[in-house]
Formats: sequence, structure tokens, C-alpha cells
Amino acid sequence: MKPVALVTGGGKGLGAAIAGHLVTEGYRVVVGDIDLVAAQATAETLGEAAFAVQVDVSSEVSVEGMLDAAEQVFGLPWLLVNNAAVMKAEKVLDIEIETFDTVLAVNLRGTFLGCQRFARRLRAKEAGGRIVNIGSLAGENGGTATGAHYAASKGGVHTLTKVFARDLAPHGITVNAVAPGPLDLPSVAETIGAENAARVMANLPTGQAGNPLTVARMVSELARADAGSITGSIIDINSGLYMR
Repeated sequence: MKPVALVTGGGKGLGAAIAGHLVTEGYRVVVGDIDLVAAQATAETLGEAAFAVQVDVSSEVSVEGMLDAAEQVFGLPWLLVNNAAVMKAEKVLDIEIETFDTVLAVNLRGTFLGCQRFARRLRAKEAGGRIVNIGSLAGENGGTATGAHYAASKGGVHTLTKVFARDLAPHGITVNAVAPGPLDLPSVAETIGAENAARVMANLPTGQAGNPLTVARMVSELARADAGSITGSIIDINSGLYMR
């Protein structure tokens, strides 16, 4: 039986790259996204190994519905990838509180709900599993081009990763995060502006932007059944912009 993975924010960009790679690795993939049309388009390109579901990751009801749909169609997932996020680039003094709340609701609350509700199901069935959260370089260095709301939310994602990893370890569930820096994706320029994107890319120590497929491959490595000793880790893929 092929393992099942659930990828939030899987309709486009990094999420779509992760979903596609997991299919090539033999997974059946649930593509979750608030944009159902985008999720369906991605799922269609992946064939019978994928199906789409609409989800608002900030909503308890919606997250539970996504998990219900995954179980009904493919069975209990082995892997959850919390990728759904809102990325904003604004000066800290210009951020409206409504925008701040929206970013935190999707990025941080959404990750918390995904981890908690998925882990509850795994524990109830005494099934091990894997959770991979998509963090960010911004969560470690305060952001080079993104806003305070985004950076704070991703810093919170990194902390949640460690908390869940500690508490779920006895249940055979590992929780890790991948923290990308600038990626070779259109969304980067769309979010921070073409000029800022060009400046950031020109100053990468390695001279090479991150490849979404590299992130996807790391996700699949962390999800391996024999990777049970890796938990609570934040894996940096940031072209050398931040070194521990």
C-alpha cells in the first residue's frame, strides 16, 4: 500500500513542487489549498495518485474536514506537510493589525492546528507518522525583505516544531521543519517586488537561489520510515544567508 501525504498550500509554488515530488516518490497525495481551483489543477497534473480538497488552515472545522476527506479517500496519512502560508513584505510601522492577525492566523495558528489535529488521529490509532513544517529564513534572522508579521509567524513555526517534536516523540511521530531562504519562484518577486528580489538574489553567498525541488527532496527524506531519529530539527536551505 502506497503511503499517503497531505500537503497544505499545495495548489501552486513550493507546495505544488512538494506534492509533485512526493508522487514521484510513491506517495498518494492530498493537495489542500484555500484556492480549490489551484488545488484541482495541481492534482489533475498528478493523476490518480492525487486529489484536491479546499481548506482554510486557520479554521478548526476546515482542518478537520480536510483530514476526514484524506482518510475517506486514501486512508490515514503518514505525512503532513504544513506549507500553507501568507507572505507579506511591509515596513513594521505600516502593518495594519488586521493584516498582522491574518498572517499569524494562517502561518502560525494554521501550523498549530495541522500538527495538533493530525497528531491526535495518529495517536488514537497508535500509528507513527511524520510532520514537516515549512518554516523560513525570516523566522531565524527577522527577515531580509519580508515583514515583521511574516518573520514572527515563522519564528513561531520553528518553536512549535520543537514543542510538538518533544511531546510526540514517544508516539513514534517526528516533527521537523525546513527553513528556506529565497527560492527560485515567481512568488518571491510578486511579494517583495522585482527590484528587491533582484537585490536579494545578487547578494546570495552561494550565488544560487534555492530550488523548490531541493526543499521537496528534503521533505521526503525527513518523511522516511527509517528517519525516526531526526526530530525537532530546523533544516536550513538558504544559500548561505544564515549559518548557525
